[in-house]
Amino acid sequence: MSTLTPSRSPADEAPAPWPRIDALADVDASDAITSYREALAAGNAWLDARFRADENVEVLVSDRARLIDALVVSAWQRSAEAGNDPLTLVAVGGYGRGELHPGSDIDVMVLLPDANRDQYAGRLEQFLTFLWDIGLEVGHSSRTLDDCVKESRDDVTVVTTLMEARLLAGPPALFDAMCEAVSADALWAAPEFFTAKVAEQTARHHRYHDTAYNLEPNVKGSPGGLRDIQMIGWVTNRRFGTATLEELVDQGFLTYVEYDFLCQGRRFLWKIRYALHMITGRREDRLLFDHQARLAEMLGYVDATGSLAVEQLMQQYYRTVIRLSRLNEMLLQLLREAILMNPHAPAQPLNERFLVRNGFLEAVDDEVFERAPSSLLEVFLLLQQNPQLAGVSAATVRLIRENRHRIDDAYRADPEHARLFMAIIQAPAGVTHELRRMHLYGVLGRYIPAFGSIVGRMQYDLFHAYTVDAHTLFVVSNLRRFALPRFDHEFPLCSRLMQSLPKPELSYLSGLFHDIGKGRGGDHSVLGADDAMAFCRLHGLSDDDAELVTWLVRHHLTLSVTAQKKDISDPQVVHDFATLVQTRERLDYLYVLTVADVRGTNPNLWNSWKASLFEEFHRLVSEHLERGLAQPAATEELIDTTRRDAGRLLEHGGLDASKVDALWRRFTDDYLLRYDAEEIAFHIRVLCERDPADTAPLVAVEPGDSRGGTAVFIYSPASERSFAGVTGVLDELGLTIVDARITNTTDGYSLDTYRVIEATGKALSDGTRMAAIQRAVERVLKSGGSKTVAVTRRAPRRLRMFTTPTRLAFSADERAGDTVLELVTGDRPGMLSDVGRVFDETGVKVRAARITTVGERAEDVFHIATSSDEPLDQDLRDTLRKRLIDRLDDNQ
Repeated sequence: MSTLTPSRSPADEAPAPWPRIDALADVDASDAITSYREALAAGNAWLDARFRADENVEVLVSDRARLIDALVVSAWQRSAEAGNDPLTLVAVGGYGRGELHPGSDIDVMVLLPDANRDQYAGRLEQFLTFLWDIGLEVGHSSRTLDDCVKESRDDVTVVTTLMEARLLAGPPALFDAMCEAVSADALWAAPEFFTAKVAEQTARHHRYHDTAYNLEPNVKGSPGGLRDIQMIGWVTNRRFGTATLEELVDQGFLTYVEYDFLCQGRRFLWKIRYALHMITGRREDRLLFDHQARLAEMLGYVDATGSLAVEQLMQQYYRTVIRLSRLNEMLLQLLREAILMNPHAPAQPLNERFLVRNGFLEAVDDEVFERAPSSLLEVFLLLQQNPQLAGVSAATVRLIRENRHRIDDAYRADPEHARLFMAIIQAPAGVTHELRRMHLYGVLGRYIPAFGSIVGRMQYDLFHAYTVDAHTLFVVSNLRRFALPRFDHEFPLCSRLMQSLPKPELSYLSGLFHDIGKGRGGDHSVLGADDAMAFCRLHGLSDDDAELVTWLVRHHLTLSVTAQKKDISDPQVVHDFATLVQTRERLDYLYVLTVADVRGTNPNLWNSWKASLFEEFHRLVSEHLERGLAQPAATEELIDTTRRDAGRLLEHGGLDASKVDALWRRFTDDYLLRYDAEEIAFHIRVLCERDPADTAPLVAVEPGDSRGGTAVFIYSPASERSFAGVTGVLDELGLTIVDARITNTTDGYSLDTYRVIEATGKALSDGTRMAAIQRAVERVLKSGGSKTVAVTRRAPRRLRMFTTPTRLAFSADERAGDTVLELVTGDRPGMLSDVGRVFDETGVKVRAARITTVGERAEDVFHIATSSDEPLDQDLRDTLRKRLIDRLDDNQ
């Protein structure tokens, strides 16, 4: 009764490769457990050796089931009473299908002839205890025929399990009666079974975020995984009574090409699952980072130029599961039409090539794509123009798949096809939806070959949460949301900018091409820009539009890198960026692309600090463009403006005027350039409340999140270095430090601000937590700072899987008179504190820091100087380089 069984059933009469099992039934009771354990170990070792020798995994999965059959049946017979045995032993689930991997569940059911369970309890307990003692973890149930019927009626998962039942031992008549009692004629007819199983699959896919592209996918449960293949088997078994994949071809349900791919896809996923079980020594279906590299090595992948072995494995995995997912969707649609819809429903013509039946778009005949190849694109435009359509009929999806080969260089060069594609991109609705559908049907990768090369491509890090193709479509989706007024509340600035762009389709094209050059070696921004220019010319865009799209692709990382790694309060930084973008229109196009890109790279990357930082940078560059590009804003003008604005904020605060004047005299120009009016007003209020006789370090936590984070403000003697201690205590408290600014006053004090966010990416909102942070920082400052702080938080599992060699680059900041250190190293708790301690040991002080986490990497920028406020000379740079590398690499 099992469905989609391997080509060779475990019940087949074939010579057993483990001859000792035949004699186990005669082993004395005192030696039985040892003998069975040895037989199981020998069988497992024999199978594992064959796997390492690259034997067909389908045979191994079948042979493992045969091994377990021999052991289980032998143990069953040992426990049987003399005479006729009234009990029936049945394999169910994957074991029933005859598919067992090293760690697979071994599920059995005992069919009882009557409801008097007590009389069989002793024997069943003896049997199951024996199996556990010999090392078999068996899932078991005991049911009467009535139990099977009742539980199957109530739960579709039970009837699914029983559909895969296989007789191991006992009276066949009872087994046959059970099969008949839970058949489609008796329970769960095809329509209701189909509906229930589709709902079950939908819920399962939701658990995996409806994507096959998770960083650590589940080989069995994720979309496109083994469960999706089994899903086809279960539903077709109920509909057609088929038991193997090949029978579906005979039924006309599968083509030979589809059957061949289902077999190949299952074989590949079985190899991965089998190897995972071997590596972990248990059932493990998750492709965790912990196992991916070792798995790639076991399966024979080797590093190549521009592509690690693990990346090659994962790309093959993703490409396999997306194709399986496509096939699963098409076959379920075919079943939906056959089971739930009227195949003879009247058709309504849509045009000469397509009609509508049961709400689905359908080709008028099987030759439509041969007669009119442009229909391969037209189908998606029709779906945009007719939003009432539920989708594409399964037969038409199959025709699209079979005719994709018609999309070649000549096809791409046809102006009519270019017009159709641009019409899809420019449509008022359905842009993202139809691009995703084009990708799902394999048309997008054929029409844009460079896109086809990034399908399933992953990068082995924690920064990129999705494959390049999935990320690309997320970026386009984000841009599309900015363009729709109903989403204005999500990102107001992006929505306002996007909806004001003269040609939003240019932003969609830039999103489509921004990462298309990845995996080819070289700078992907440059390669992608070349691809974008060629595409724009082929599709008839004007020179100005083509240049804009190409420029956006070439510079899609520039705004993000500049805002996060440079001091945007520096007028020169703003001037240089404004000179690059030249116009407000280009700035707006680049801004929405940048936000869409960052948000589409990893859900954990976007946070309130980054949102505030990007918005502030956009504002500063916009203002500079409005003033003109002649030169940076005058420093004196910026200082005067900041002083005036801060003064207005303080006018009605009831502060002591003499104290305020004294504070203004202590503030340096550097301070007035690095802080805005609101921050300065907060500092003055805090300092005015301080007792002038109090010389202890002052700590204040600023309420609110006007800059996307919470400011921890410290006022202490400049001679008492605190960077290592403060970063350590904030880290230990589970906070993420995103920015640090350290400036001296004219009277020998230091004004330090550490901007922090919670692990959730948001600013602090709990007053009790803020007070606790203030007390913790005060304690560490009063007790000697860096010497007393130990960060004990353990790094997350994923971080521990990566080692990032420490890299440093030094440069000079002529305007500020300090040295810029760019540091790349492995991210982990306590890393910043370690950096601070090395600074202390080498006599280096921090003036400012920008802290950026990129997956498993920390990419931080420090503005540093000597204790006498001089830039670092070459000897000190060399010393600092060596000590930082030694400290950071040793602690990873």
